[in-house]
Amino acid sequence: MALKRVLTLRTVIATSAGLTLASSSFVAAVQVASFLAGDAAWLAILTAGFLCLGAACCFSELNARLPSAAGIRLYFSRAFNDRLALTISLLYMTVVMGVVGAESYVLAFVLNAAFPAVPPLAWILVMFMVVTAMNIRGVKIAGTFQELITYGLMGSLLVLGFIALSKVDFHLTGPFATGGLPAFISAVAVGVFLFVGFEWVTPLAEEVTHSRQVSRGMLLAVGLLSVVYALFTVAMTATTPRQALVASPAPQVVFARNVLGPAGVIWMVILSLAASITTFNAGLISVSRFVYASAREYVLPPVFSRLSMRFFTPWVAILTVFATGVIISLVVLVTHRYLVLVNLAAAIEAIVYALAGVAVIRLRQKDRRTGGIFVPVITALVFAGLAVAVMLTDLYVLPCLVAGFAIMWWYVYRVVPVLKSRYQPRRLSRRRPVAGTAEAGCEKS
Repeated sequence: MALKRVLTLRTVIATSAGLTLASSSFVAAVQVASFLAGDAAWLAILTAGFLCLGAACCFSELNARLPSAAGIRLYFSRAFNDRLALTISLLYMTVVMGVVGAESYVLAFVLNAAFPAVPPLAWILVMFMVVTAMNIRGVKIAGTFQELITYGLMGSLLVLGFIALSKVDFHLTGPFATGGLPAFISAVAVGVFLFVGFEWVTPLAEEVTHSRQVSRGMLLAVGLLSVVYALFTVAMTATTPRQALVASPAPQVVFARNVLGPAGVIWMVILSLAASITTFNAGLISVSRFVYASAREYVLPPVFSRLSMRFFTPWVAILTVFATGVIISLVVLVTHRYLVLVNLAAAIEAIVYALAGVAVIRLRQKDRRTGGIFVPVITALVFAGLAVAVMLTDLYVLPCLVAGFAIMWWYVYRVVPVLKSRYQPRRLSRRRPVAGTAEAGCEKS
């Protein structure tokens, strides 16, 4: 049974942008600004966006060659080897789900500012359950919802940014004051988090009306996000004391209260809730399809490949992602280690983008195809350097990455062979033609 091809370019853009538009993105945006001397966050964010466009070009070429729900799992398998591809893909999928934990923590503080009597966890559970129910009923419903929320959110952020800047007559303090090259590199490295996950739209390649829509959607999403993030971050730092922003887990609420008072808080609560919904909705769509594709290949237990006979959606994979998101959210709410997840996501993102550049070069060599190597080479080198910069910025990142890689490597070497040996023979036996049937006769002829 195959997934339905129902997604349009608008939905692809909304899904790609929606996974990156999160409440935790405002925390990362303030981190970017904290590295710089003046109101130069826009410069670091646009630079990060420009570099991500190079990565998007690499993913576009990979998607054009290998359009599949397996996404980076298939790209890296063809370019390198299957075990390395599985290890990186599973680790990346886990980290992307970890972003939900950071997201839930920030959302808890946002909602607590407006509704102190309601437990934040209740809001998180309601959001998860609503989005999960929508995804089980069909990706087209989820896609339409994604469009409304994502485009409305980006428009609202632009409007709020212009309102804030108008209060200071669009005057910026040191718009080009980066504070030196090391500070600027650190700011760009963390700025990569703002775009984390835009390429997770590639698992939807089997559900779009044309595979090129995935490539176009990624490029357009990164471009739109660069403008929105740059304007809104500069608006925050230009109108609100930077110390107050850095000290708060929900800097967007501090900013909104400073600019518009109680009305601003209500507006920002609505925007933050919408941002969190788009993050989990887009993540649920993409990650669940990755789980579904992995289960089809017996990388994960085949139960995750089950489809709803009514809605043609991978309901087991969707429910699994839902449960994982809730567990991670509870852990972060207890430990308060949300910034580690932000930096961890930025680091693994940079590593994956660097590998995407190398994968493009390797696949061209294998297929004996020619093409300009400037973009993939620069993408590989720059993002490798940015990954190192993030690890130096947060000393928890490297141990977490090493531990995660070791666990995934063990799973790939020990568990995956067992799954394949147990279930692949069964599939082959079911497909083997029975002697004396028309199918067997066709095979002999």
